[in-house]
Amino acid sequence: MANELQNLTLKDTTANPAPLGLLGFGMTTVLLNLHNAGFFPLDAMILGMGVFYGGLGQIIVGIMEWKKNNTFGATAFTSYGLFWLTLVALILLPKTGVVSASSPFAMGFYLTIWGLFSAVLFIGTFRLSRALQVVFGSLVLLFFLLAAGDFTGNATLKMIAGYEGIFCGLSAIYTGLAQVMNEVFGREVAPLGVIK
Repeated sequence: MANELQNLTLKDTTANPAPLGLLGFGMTTVLLNLHNAGFFPLDAMILGMGVFYGGLGQIIVGIMEWKKNNTFGATAFTSYGLFWLTLVALILLPKTGVVSASSPFAMGFYLTIWGLFSAVLFIGTFRLSRALQVVFGSLVLLFFLLAAGDFTGNATLKMIAGYEGIFCGLSAIYTGLAQVMNEVFGREVAPLGVIK
């Protein structure tokens, strides 16, 4: 009996949470950067996506990735979920009158620290897939462009960042949906460039 227990292994039969996290990140990123590119003003639609799909959705995915023993996924999804919640707080808290709004200079540092964090995760993607390299590489560029826009006050940089952010978000959407479709069809129908 003791030998049988020692040889007992558990099989994880839970679903892959990563597509949900990638879609929460990607769709929210596209919508925010449509605003940054000048298509429409910042409004409740973007903030709602930031709180629920980009924020809480990714946090839930991060916890699921932790349960699946995926340190990269747990760290990335939980962190970016909390990024969206902090970004919404930075926008809404000053409207309460309790705290003053962050200066563009302070926001530049906020975006820079997220860019540095993303740069380290980008290095990790070189062990994962080409698709994730595109997502994280374009995300690093997005954070640094947004930071440069805040540091310099250059509206053109912000607009360029918006278009680059749309690309970043679409790459995350593709990666998430490709994972879903590949699993549904039981073969690679949408290439991800998985590194073996």
